[in-house]
Formats: sequence, structure tokens, C-alpha cells
Amino acid sequence: MADYTPLSTDEEQPPPLPPTSSAVKSATSRVASLDVFRGLCVVLMMFVDYGGSIFPIIAHAPWNGLHLADFVMPFFLFIAGLSLAIAYKRVTDRIDATKKAIDRAVKLFLLGVFLQGGYFHGAKSLTYGVDILKIRWMGILQRISIAYVVAALCEIWLPCRNWKRFSIVRSYFWQWCVVGILCALYSGLLYGLFVPDWHLSKLSSSVSVSNTSAVHEVKCGLRGDLSPACNSAGMIDRHVLGINHLYAKPAFGNLKECNKTKLGIPESSPSWCHAPFDPEGILGSLTAAVTCIIGLQFGHILVQMQDHKERLHWWSMLSIYCSMLGVPLAILGIPLNKSLYTVSYTLVTSACAGFTFNTFYLLVDVWNYRWLFSILEWVGVHSLSIFILLTSNIAIIALQGFYLRSPKNNIIHWIISCVIRQ
Repeated sequence: MADYTPLSTDEEQPPPLPPTSSAVKSATSRVASLDVFRGLCVVLMMFVDYGGSIFPIIAHAPWNGLHLADFVMPFFLFIAGLSLAIAYKRVTDRIDATKKAIDRAVKLFLLGVFLQGGYFHGAKSLTYGVDILKIRWMGILQRISIAYVVAALCEIWLPCRNWKRFSIVRSYFWQWCVVGILCALYSGLLYGLFVPDWHLSKLSSSVSVSNTSAVHEVKCGLRGDLSPACNSAGMIDRHVLGINHLYAKPAFGNLKECNKTKLGIPESSPSWCHAPFDPEGILGSLTAAVTCIIGLQFGHILVQMQDHKERLHWWSMLSIYCSMLGVPLAILGIPLNKSLYTVSYTLVTSACAGFTFNTFYLLVDVWNYRWLFSILEWVGVHSLSIFILLTSNIAIIALQGFYLRSPKNNIIHWIISCVIRQ
């Protein structure tokens, strides 16, 4: 193993809005693997977003199951939590630190609404503008902001308990209690709330009846159902956020039951196939915060342990424990479901994030193969800027600006018309 170099103690304040990490990197140049891991997440995000239409197997699973795209969100949450442990190594004023954490979370949430609320349109329609009555309130950055502030408050107000020997469970006992409470609250709401029948209106696609709408009745009357139509997560979002403020094209529209074609979902499909559903909704944000807190524990190991071998050992053990809890839950009937962000999904993806970070740490910070991952590291340092460029379609607009003879003869138009199956 390489010689241990202690972490710098110059960084007292929290880093910039997650998922950026320039402050974290300045706090400790040794942990380049953190930026490399974040860079991998950004690359995966781009790969699944633009390649998912070509290779459906890498796109989000329609409902239950795990595809490559389903690892991106928990990986980002895991990294945000890990970074917090470095940022809050020393908290001299808890009130001030709390105000700054909340301020950062609010800014990140509003940025997410601006980028993913519907203001920016797709690559096929490079225009802007959104009806306030239909703006989407939740999204990727919004979920990260909620998980971030929960984990930050845990770190500020539930500090390490002093033991003669460090223990990731005993030393941070109260933070693990928060994990248990969040999982219990999530499970109670998911399985305990009664979901009645409900209705949704969908504008007709027919030109002759363009001013009318079709009313779909969704039959439920169930408690503890985890189907796309009758789960309590969707019910909570419909009541709190409003059905017009949810994601209009959920992944479950790709299920066989919905008979989706290039023209969309036919009227003859089950009524729930036409319903909006937000995969970054309110209820799933509880377990998303659990992922962030688990990442925070990995950060504690990074800060508290004194050599590489100890860090790798503790990270491996914590990852194994998460998988040992998550996999049996999935086998026993709690599905791996990204849209609902189930407890089994939380634990299994957190374990995968732990193993992945463990691998990068070994390659980059222990065996000094940092040069092999220099591109990923650069992407990780500038992850938030890259996310903004992609989500706002500024990068798409720039690429469309270069064409051959005709404005339509550009690489983006070619990809959309010839490669991507709509």
C-alpha cells in the first residue's frame, strides 16, 4: 500500500452546491477517486440519456428491475453524502452551518426547477417557455437538494460519539437511527396508505376533437399496492404537487401492457398507462436521503481512518452489509424499483456505489493510476456545469449550429431522424 497522507484541515465550510466538488478536491488532493467517480456518473448519465433510445436495455427499467440508468441517481446521492463528511469535518457554529446548508439546498432546488420544470424543451424543439400551471416541481437536482440537506443536518447536529476505538455504527449511532426512521416512515406510507379510485384527463390527439379531453378512470381501492397505477407514492404526489405538475412521460409507459408505439400510447391501453408519474417524487425522497446518509458514513471512514488498508476494509464491509440487507429484501418481495425508490433498491444501489468507489480509490489513490482517469476526473470537477449544458440543451443548440448547406443537415438532426427510435 502507498504511504498514508492525512487529509487537509483547511476546508471548514461546506462545498459548493452538489454535485460539484472543486472545494472537496481542494480539501484533499489525495482523494482524486471522488472526482473520478463523479465523472463516471456524469458520463453514465449522458450515455443512458442519449443511448437509451437505441439500446433500451440500458435505459431506465420500465418498473421493477435494474438497468444501467437506474444506478446514476443513487451514485450521485452517495457522492454528495461522502463529500459532506469532508466539508463538515469541523463545525464551529451549528446555526450558521445550518443556514448555509439550507441556503445551498434551496438554490439547488430552484436550479433544478428551472432546468427540468419544462422551461427548456427537447432537442427536436429548441424553444423555451413553460405554463406555470404545468411546471414540474420535482427532478434530479431537486431530489439531490432534499437528500443533501437531510444528510447535512444529520452531520451538523448529530456528531460523532467519542469511543476509544472508531466504530462506524456506534460512533454515528444517531445518524443510523435517522436511517431507520426514514425507512420505517417510507415503508409505512408506501404500504399503509389506502389508494382510492382516481381520474385523469388527457387531451385527445384527434384533430377533429382537439378541444375535447378523454377522461380515464383508474380503478384502485387498494392498500400497499406497488403497481404503476395504485401505489401510494403517486397518490401523494397527485395530492400534494398536483397531477399537472408530474413527469408526463414515465418509464412505465414502456411496459408491454401499454402497447406503446412510435405514435405514443394508444387510447385502448389501460387507463394508468396515460397517467403522469414523477420518479423523483416526494415519498422516494425519504429513501433517497438514506442513500446520501450511507454515503456520509463512507465519508466518515475516509476522514477517520489512518491508512488505505483500513479505509478499504471498512468500505468493503459496509458495502457487503448493505447488499446483505438489500438482496434478501428483494428476494422476499420488496422489488428493486427506481421509480418508487424502494428500500431494497436503496440498499443494493448503495452497496454498488460503495464497491465502485472502493475500486476507484484502489486504482487512483492507492495504485496511482490517476492518469488513466484524467478525463473522468475533469468531468467530475465540472459536473454541475456539464449537467446544466446538457439539461438546458445549450450543448445541443451549439452542435446544431454547424451544418452542411442546409440548417437541417446537422449531426443532431441526423441522429434524431436516422438513429434514435422515437
